[in-house]
Amino acid sequence: MASISFGQQQSQFFEASDAVFMTFVNNGKVDYKALKASPDKLDKALNLAKDLQIAPSKIATYKAFWINAYNLAVLKGVVNNMPINSPLEVPGFFDKNTFDLGGMSITLNDIENKILRPVVNDARIHFALVCGANGCPPLIDKAYTPTNIDGQLEIQAVIAINNPEFIQLKDGVVLVSEIFKWYNEDFVSGTTTVIDYLNDFRSNDDDIPKGTTLKYHTYDWRLNAL
Repeated sequence: MASISFGQQQSQFFEASDAVFMTFVNNGKVDYKALKASPDKLDKALNLAKDLQIAPSKIATYKAFWINAYNLAVLKGVVNNMPINSPLEVPGFFDKNTFDLGGMSITLNDIENKILRPVVNDARIHFALVCGANGCPPLIDKAYTPTNIDGQLEIQAVIAINNPEFIQLKDGVVLVSEIFKWYNEDFVSGTTTVIDYLNDFRSNDDDIPKGTTLKYHTYDWRLNAL
């Protein structure tokens, strides 16, 4: 009976998360004003996530749960502090303010750096975790799900790395998001460089030439609001 109850709660969490993103996200931007005015869907999803503990051995479910939980917590953090123009205006937004998720009281940085990165070993999560700023890859208008998580992450990586604003190539220099600087170790291994990683996802034979100088464009911390 307990396992059935857990399974139901898990399904309800992904359904509730889907309802939030479908309702309040459009073309990668969030309608924070509407969300603040009608927070019931968000509160329901976070309530379901409060005590839902997913074992890392269930890696697809684990990834999907924590990515959704992170993105929902960011939305909650923004609406709780409106009006703001950037998440950085909120003291401790990422490293001090806590959320009750997965049976723990944790910060956004905890989710990213303790729950996800060391466990999943999948740099594509950086194209799915959305920190509430324009510099992030776009938030999708649906939940990540255990069944589809691998394909969803692949799509988001391809979209980000082929976005001419996210990856800018000109005159022998490639300008990339500071995400590739902050989490460099996630994108490189052995002799594999950041440029090698990017080329794995570039489409239409649009590889970045070997030896291209890698630089970083300034992160846009303005709120990703509609």
